[in-house]
Amino acid sequence: MAENKTTVTDVDPEDFLAGVKTARQREESRRLLAMMSELTGAPARMWGPTMVGFGQYHYRYDTGREGDALILGFAPRSGKFALYGLMDSPEAPALLERLGTHRRGAGCLYVNRLDDVDEEVLAELIRAAWAARRP
Repeated sequence: MAENKTTVTDVDPEDFLAGVKTARQREESRRLLAMMSELTGAPARMWGPTMVGFGQYHYRYDTGREGDALILGFAPRSGKFALYGLMDSPEAPALLERLGTHRRGAGCLYVNRLDDVDEEVLAELIRAAWAARRP
């Protein structure tokens, strides 16, 4: 069975964020890091080379594949952010309607910049997601 590619690494998230290409995205990444750290109370850890994650859970599929995944997190991407773990709480559908400009992917939300969303609603999404899955 194939190994899970996205696993916890020893890289310091602050070191990773220092290498984000644009000043705007570096600053917004640090804001996301501070917000998620405060709201979850969990330490940030790098998952793979580009994902900053908080908490983890174990999954097992009917096929026998299993592994560990982050509960929630983010990744700075080219010109946008991918936000992980925020769509699964019971409160998410209503909160997403109020969030602001975003796109929904299969397992994440895409936000071009933090100014495009209501950060109070984003904080509510983070709280709800963490409460639904926290360890």
